[in-house]
Amino acid sequence: MKAGFVGLGVMGRPMALNLVRSGVPTVVWNRTRERCEPLVAAGAEEAAEPAAVFEEADVVMLMLADEVAVDAVLARGTAEFARRVTGRVLVHMGTVAAAYSKALHDDVVAAGGSYVEAPVSGSRGPAEAGELVAMLAGRDADIERVRPLLAPMCRGTFDCGAVPGALLMKFAVNLYLITMVTGLAEAFAFAERHGLDLGLLADVLDAGPMASSVSRVKARKLVEEDFTVQAAATDVLKNNRLIAEAAREAGAASPLLDACLTLYGETVESGHGGADMAAVVRAIRARGAR
Repeated sequence: MKAGFVGLGVMGRPMALNLVRSGVPTVVWNRTRERCEPLVAAGAEEAAEPAAVFEEADVVMLMLADEVAVDAVLARGTAEFARRVTGRVLVHMGTVAAAYSKALHDDVVAAGGSYVEAPVSGSRGPAEAGELVAMLAGRDADIERVRPLLAPMCRGTFDCGAVPGALLMKFAVNLYLITMVTGLAEAFAFAERHGLDLGLLADVLDAGPMASSVSRVKARKLVEEDFTVQAAATDVLKNNRLIAEAAREAGAASPLLDACLTLYGETVESGHGGADMAAVVRAIRARGAR
C-alpha cells in the first residue's frame, strides 16, 4: 500500500517523516516545495501537484491549515474531485469545523471514495517523537486499513464512532488543554506580580499532583520567557473558535473557554500569533498593567 501525505507544516512534516522512516512508500506534496526536501532525503517521492498524489497513492492523508486549503487540494466542487477520491481512502487529520468534516465525508462517499476522520492530540514535540494520539471516525473497515499507517506517528488510536465524532472528541480534549495552559500562564503572571521565584513555582508544580508533560514544558517556557512555537497562539485561537461554535450549536456552556477565546484574541492582536500558546501570559500581563 502506498501512502500520500499533503501538508508539511509544523505538525505535518514530522508526522510524514515518521511515516517515511518506518518504510511505508510515500508520496508527498506541499505548497512550499522546500518543505518537501527532508522527506525526499528520507526516501519519499515528491509530487509536482496534488493530483499526482492521488494518482500514486491508495490512502491520502491531509494535514492542512483550513477548509479552503482542503477544498483546493481536493478540487472540491469540480469534476476533478471525483477523479481524485474515487477508490481511495481520504484521511483527514487537520482541525476544521465538525459540520464541514461531515459534509466532506458525505461528498467523498458519494463520489465513490472512503473517508476517515483522524485528528491528533499533541504538539510539535510529540509529533517529532511519534507520540501523538489519534481519534478516528468512519467505517470500521476503513479505520482498520488506515490504523497501521498511523502507528509510526501515534502512540495510541481511539475509535470515536461515526464522522464527526473524532473531531468532537478532539474539541473536548483541546478545551481542557486550552483552559489548562491559560490557567498555568495566569498562575505565573500572579506569582510574577508578587515577586515570587518563577523557577521555584515550576519546581513546586512539578513535584505535586498537578504535574504533567504539558505543565512541565509550558512552565519551563514561562520561566525562561522562551515562546518558541510548539502550538502557535494563532492555531490555538482557531481551535478555540471552533470549539466555542460547537458548544453553541449543542447548547453547551463554555465559560472558561470563552474567557480563553478573548485572551488568545488579545495575544494574536498584540503581535504574538506566531509564538507558542504559553505566550498568552503576555495578554494576561497587559491586562494587569491596565
